[in-house]
Parts: sequence; C-alpha cells; structure tokens
Amino acid sequence: MSSTRYLEIAERLAAELAGRPAGTRVASEPELAQRFGVGRAAARSALQELERRLLVRRVQGAGTFVNRRIDYVISHSRPPSWSATVQAAGAVPRSVIKDVDRLPLSAGFAAQLRRKPGTLAHRVAREFYIDDLLATWIQEWIPVDVVPELELALHAADSLDLVLRQMGRVKPVRAWCRASLDVPPPEVVRNLRIEASAPTWQVESLSCDAETGAGLTCSTAWTRADAVRMVVELQETLHPDQPEEEQR
Repeated sequence: MSSTRYLEIAERLAAELAGRPAGTRVASEPELAQRFGVGRAAARSALQELERRLLVRRVQGAGTFVNRRIDYVISHSRPPSWSATVQAAGAVPRSVIKDVDRLPLSAGFAAQLRRKPGTLAHRVAREFYIDDLLATWIQEWIPVDVVPELELALHAADSLDLVLRQMGRVKPVRAWCRASLDVPPPEVVRNLRIEASAPTWQVESLSCDAETGAGLTCSTAWTRADAVRMVVELQETLHPDQPEEEQR
C-alpha cells in the first residue's frame, strides 16, 4: 500500500468535515480502517494529519471531534470578559466552577492587586468551554472586599465581569496582560485532558476598576492552542500636535 495513503484519506475527510459544525464526532480509527480498507496505523496517521492541521481535536476518553478555532482578542478597548470575547467571535461560551476558596494573598498577588499581603481573597478555579468543548482552565484571585458573596453570584451568572459590574459596582478594564505559548505543568495537563507535550496558551492578566484604579482580579489561564488563536490589538495613540490626517 502506498505510504501516502493516509494523506489521501486525510484529504477526503477534510473535505467531508468542512461543513460540519464544531463538536461533531469524527469516526474512530477502527471505523476509518474498515471504511477505507486500511490498517489501524494508516487510519491513525490520517487523524493525526487532521489534528496537525487543527481541523479536529482529540479529547482523552471521549474521541475525536470537528474543531473550530476562534480569534480571542485581547485589547484595552474591550472588556476583560472571557464570555463576551468568545461570544464576539461567534462561539458559545460556558464555564464550570471547579473550586472556590478564601485564602490570604501572597506578596506577589497582593502587590499586583494593590492590597496588603495576607488580605483575604477568593481563589476561583474554573473550566471554560467553547461550543461545548473544553478549551481553558483558569485560576483567578479576587479580593473578598470586591464581592463578598462571589461563589453564590458565580453560580447565578456565568460571567465574572458581569458579577463585578452588577454586585461590585465597578467597571473592570484590562490593566496588564502577558500571553505566551508553552507546555503546561502536569496539573493543567490533567485539567484540560490533553497530551503532556501539547503547547498551550498561557495568559496572565490583571484587571482594575476604570474609575478608582483599584485591583479587581488577577488570573492565570491556560487555553488549548487548537481552540483559539490569540490576537493582541494595540491601541493607536495620536500625537497631540499632529493632525489626525497626517498620522494615517
């Protein structure tokens, strides 16, 4: 059998899956082997080729599914809301609370949030889904004085940004952010149910109140690279002495 047979199978599958919605289950290796009359190795290579092209994604213990990457836009002009950003990209967001604790802030987090070390804060761990596919694992720190009953509020509303605005009476804006592509630690690999060698977006972020400058949230999020493409938009600043027309 030709050594490129798996590429022929991958091309055929890519054409068939092009119009399928994200999350559609893809045939398994045994099913593909039987359909195309090839061995399991060729079927596996075909799926791996589709995965390499980011057309499908494998979920440990669940199977292979049609993939759709979205543009996750990080911009100072946009609210620091994961749900709103995913919705703006045309996808359906969903979050699942995994753990909520009240713990004292370490010196590092306290400095970012402009609080004294030891200040009590909510530590929230959540899973984020895009079109019902697990995409992100995030850990967030929110000082208790911002929203004392945060755990109850998050069970009623899916968006932390919305909770902060409605219950905390603040206007969150992104004050600082750093994004990098890296291999995640073992804990994140388990939480995202991905291969240990799979590179993942790590996004560290700080949000503050637009009016007072008070620190509101400090977070670290790990997102599957096959789920999103990180897009950073820089704001254009006009020179005060130069007409706008000359700066275009």
